[in-house]
Amino acid sequence: MAGDLHRQIMNGSGSRPRLWLHGLLLLATFYTTTLCGALAEVSAADLESARAPLLNPRLLLLGLPYSLCLLAILGVHELGHYVACRRYGVDASLPYFLPSLPFPIGTFGAFIRIRAPIPDRKALFDIGVAGPIAGFLVAIPVLLYGVMTTRPVPIPDADAIPMDLPLLMSWLFSWLAPDVTEGHAVMISGPLMAGWVGCLATAINLIPIGQLDGGHLCYALSSRFHRAASWISLVGFVALGLLAYSGWLFLATLLIVFGPTHPPVQDSSIRLSTGRILVAAAAFIILIICFIPRPFSFDQLQTSSP
Repeated sequence: MAGDLHRQIMNGSGSRPRLWLHGLLLLATFYTTTLCGALAEVSAADLESARAPLLNPRLLLLGLPYSLCLLAILGVHELGHYVACRRYGVDASLPYFLPSLPFPIGTFGAFIRIRAPIPDRKALFDIGVAGPIAGFLVAIPVLLYGVMTTRPVPIPDADAIPMDLPLLMSWLFSWLAPDVTEGHAVMISGPLMAGWVGCLATAINLIPIGQLDGGHLCYALSSRFHRAASWISLVGFVALGLLAYSGWLFLATLLIVFGPTHPPVQDSSIRLSTGRILVAAAAFIILIICFIPRPFSFDQLQTSSP
């Protein structure tokens, strides 16, 4: 995912926003996510063929619940960062959305460019945590609606490939849809699929490494803590890639390329308040309950008994 791998641009602030580029990328991502949502619905309903939405634009309407919910989660996440940057007078771009058709969710995520140094640890913390908290607050009602409106169906055969659920979704199923038990699957719906992707994006961004949002939080707490957490996380991703899901090896490679380091803030003497430390603990709890060890296929969600 592109997520929030913010590369700090230490010179050249005050750039004028290229609104046409932001709008074009948003429209392209809206189309690719709508197409992916429509393809999932078409497959579930066994309508025409996998190319039906491309040949019949009317069927694209089936993908709107997924695309609108997902873009809301990703957009609010990035706007959280943007608003926090504006609060501290840090020059930052509007969100860039990244469309993708081969990628099964229709997007590589979104990001903002931070074009000026961060003044202090407090500002870094608030900028880093604002995005995932804001996106998570949007993902919660999306997940609630998706879980409450779903219906279980028997797993058609033993060869079906399941998707792992994050802890949060497993809990919601056990509380709100207890009739979904082991041996059943949930046919994907737009909001449920968007909530699943929202959990994955939130968890990836909160990983405590480099310049991901979790890395920002760690560095705001302590540069030494950030260094240790980054290397532990990188080793953990390689282990997950070898033992659970090979896709994590690709992300580990990206993190190595971007580097597990973090640029310094202008004033490192300011320490975080107790309240911000508690918010950091809450953010890492969100990472745990949203993380998905094996994000396989979107054909169906297989759930297990609580």
